[in-house]
Amino acid sequence: MKRPLTVLCWNFEKNGGGDPAKRRTGHELLASLDPHLVLRQEMPGADARGNETVYEVEDVLGLRGWLGPRSCTAVFADPAVLQPLREWPDTGPMWVLPPTALTFRYRPAGREALPLNVLSYHLNYASPTLRTIEAEWLTTWADKWWPRPDGRTVQLPALAGGDNNSYPSARLETDLELPLLKAIKDKPHRAHRSYVAQYGTRLMHTRPDEALRTAGMEDTARHWATTHHGSPSALARTSDGSPTHGPDARIDRIYITETLLPTVRGVDVIEVPRDLSDHHIVRLTLDPDTLAGLLNEQAHTAMPLNTHGTKAA
Repeated sequence: MKRPLTVLCWNFEKNGGGDPAKRRTGHELLASLDPHLVLRQEMPGADARGNETVYEVEDVLGLRGWLGPRSCTAVFADPAVLQPLREWPDTGPMWVLPPTALTFRYRPAGREALPLNVLSYHLNYASPTLRTIEAEWLTTWADKWWPRPDGRTVQLPALAGGDNNSYPSARLETDLELPLLKAIKDKPHRAHRSYVAQYGTRLMHTRPDEALRTAGMEDTARHWATTHHGSPSALARTSDGSPTHGPDARIDRIYITETLLPTVRGVDVIEVPRDLSDHHIVRLTLDPDTLAGLLNEQAHTAMPLNTHGTKAA
């Protein structure tokens, strides 16, 4: 049986806080999970001295890396499995912490298969309004089109993971409860994690999740829990409760477009010691044969655009 395709998503606090030993420990932990794809957030200073830190992390992970605009996010991938076809440096006008976005070919699927878009992102910390806008920009990677040999283009699937700084909108019984506003002791943080709804009522911020799911990008943890009897390991906290930020929360999530949902073989959260980072690691595993089959099938059945940019009849 082939090894599942393993995707890890981690907001490693301040990339180890400038401590090379701590940074190495964090990435050795990631390497021990034997990933094919790593979506990293918080990469400050990684562009210093000609991206020296990126190459250091590449060496620890055994993966090739791409650093996003302004060293906010990064993607690391196994080039034997994921062949880069395109980078997307222009990620939109509204980002405080721009994502890293690439288009990859999944090599086991072959050269005729549909590529897929991959993103590592970090939504804004302080502004619910801007977070919502950033999530809306994320949905554009579920609406990218790729040229076919016949001159037409087809819509690409997408995989995106990151720190949402906000909550899931559609929760299961085994999912974490939304915090009460008063449970967040730090009053500025109450403003950061909530928004004004109808009649002036403040609600906890779930709008990024709502935007992504409306665009056909599903929370893989929720999907796995839905199909596997609640699966508490999938819906575990990704950030610990604190006196300022409130209770445990599942703010780090990996989304995929609906057509890729049959490929999911597991989602869980790897606990990280608090002295290493303030976030835990989200792990998604995909079935390699199902993924290859779907990407080939979609290459031929996805609704194409004609050369004028309109949907073909």
